[in-house]
Amino acid sequence: MVFWEGYVSDESMGTFAPIVVYWLYAGFYQLLPPLDKYRLHTRKEEDEKNLVPLGSVVKGVLLQQLVQATVAELLFRLTSNMNSSGIVVQPSIFIQIVQIIIAMLVMDTWQYFVHRYMHHNKFLYRHIHSQHHRLVVPYAIGALYNHPVEGLLLDTFGGVISFLMSGMTARTAVIFFCFAVVKTVDDHCGLWLPGNVFHLFFQNNTAYHDIHHQLQGTKFNYSQPFFPIWDKLLGTYVPYRLVKRPEGGFEARLIKE
Repeated sequence: MVFWEGYVSDESMGTFAPIVVYWLYAGFYQLLPPLDKYRLHTRKEEDEKNLVPLGSVVKGVLLQQLVQATVAELLFRLTSNMNSSGIVVQPSIFIQIVQIIIAMLVMDTWQYFVHRYMHHNKFLYRHIHSQHHRLVVPYAIGALYNHPVEGLLLDTFGGVISFLMSGMTARTAVIFFCFAVVKTVDDHCGLWLPGNVFHLFFQNNTAYHDIHHQLQGTKFNYSQPFFPIWDKLLGTYVPYRLVKRPEGGFEARLIKE
């Protein structure tokens, strides 16, 4: 039993809930006061280093979400597994947890290798992936600011493959996709807030991904959005330390071994 049952179909929730959650969570970060003592970059750095205005970022994210919603709707229609009475039998909570963990690992695997290839292929980086790196100083709303081709290949196809390989239902997919969206937004929020559960339970977090956005870190820390497994296995992991800046806030610095 879920709160939307009887009002909205699981398929519609799986299509639109992640979009709503994205703007609610990213909007929450956007509306926070400056919080300079928790920022990984100063506001001056954000203004000077970023190469694209907020309005263009918002348009880019909306375009990607339009594509994602279209693909999601088609995916759910093609994979609907209702029985003869029009009811989808939901697996046990334990099975759903296992499916979500499988989906997390599948998504991480897909995104790591596609993401890394986009950095090593000069044509793809110059014409496609570099759009995301125009945000040298990441912020929450820009988490899904990508070239449309990258949005389709990396995020949308990654979600499709994770859904199919885990065997989850549309109802479980609502939970998984919303969680993935929240994690991705948090990784780009640019704030090291005390008590942030993602910083406590995930080594792949805001500071980890901030290293990747730095000029000296673009060939490292490709893993996203959950675990650093592939970085550590394939030698692209780079450790970092958080250093307090005299003027307030933190700086994520690479530790060169």
